[in-house]
Amino acid sequence: MKVLVIAPHPDDEVLGVGGTMHRLAGEGHEITVAIVTRGWEPLFPDELVAQVRAEAQAANELLGVKTVRFMDLPVTRLDGMPEHELNAAFDRLVSEEQPAWVFLPFPGDRHEDHRQVFDASLVALRPVAEQSFVKRILCYETVSETHWSAARLEPAFEPQLWFDISEHLEAKLAAVVKYASQVRPAPDARSLEAIRALATWRGSVVGMSAAEAFVLVRECWGPSG
Repeated sequence: MKVLVIAPHPDDEVLGVGGTMHRLAGEGHEITVAIVTRGWEPLFPDELVAQVRAEAQAANELLGVKTVRFMDLPVTRLDGMPEHELNAAFDRLVSEEQPAWVFLPFPGDRHEDHRQVFDASLVALRPVAEQSFVKRILCYETVSETHWSAARLEPAFEPQLWFDISEHLEAKLAAVVKYASQVRPAPDARSLEAIRALATWRGSVVGMSAAEAFVLVRECWGPSG
């Protein structure tokens, strides 16, 4: 099975899907991570961009990801792109990858890039016959961004699916460590302690030692499965 994880920024994929990717890769599934945005000068120096890309490659290699794609769209400027150009970039991604499962950022996330990526991805993943290879679309949670929404004023992350990552949590945390430029000391939401705590708590509500939770967007299974 081909799995596509779409990450607005480097490290979103590990924070939201790291344990699940490690589990699925170990089960023989082919995983592609598409990192949507790239930093731009002077806000993001080229040397920092190169460092984060190297970190992304190392983190995803540790998790068993087959391919990391960099889409090179401008970080924090997606809302300034013509909508047809943004949608076309995701159309190409989906057409080239033809995934069975797709993981997306949650549309209620605080960062506008996450919302733009979700919207453009759903355009590319519209349920037409040509996209019949897409069987399941899930939204993941990104520590901090997903949990900083305005309660009762914006969509809340209320998962319906949990993946047991009890045997994969340590690999996820090791991948987070590879993102040395992004990880923070406790009690920051992007600290190892906070990431472990979220996985433990998500697991505890469904009788697992550790889990990643997802919101189901759509699931379609034809007569051939």
